[in-house]
Amino acid sequence: MSDASDLSSKYVLQTVGFDARFPNTNQTRNCFQNYTDYFKCIAAKGDDYVPCKQFKKAYHSLCPNEWVSKWDEQRESGTFPASLEP
Repeated sequence: MSDASDLSSKYVLQTVGFDARFPNTNQTRNCFQNYTDYFKCIAAKGDDYVPCKQFKKAYHSLCPNEWVSKWDEQRESGTFPASLEP
């Protein structure tokens, strides 16, 4: 067998399912909401709380890497434009 068949059995490509709160094609708000929800969730429940991981998976799927890097820098410097308190 080829290496490709081995890889296809190891990895499943998925994206975020439909969210009725964001019915439009433009998913910018959905991206930002999942990013903020993730950090609010871990602030309230901790890094090991499994349901928080769904928010992380969603924002990694929806958000451009450049946005996530910029927001991470803003969080670290205290200039993030939204409250991340639970």
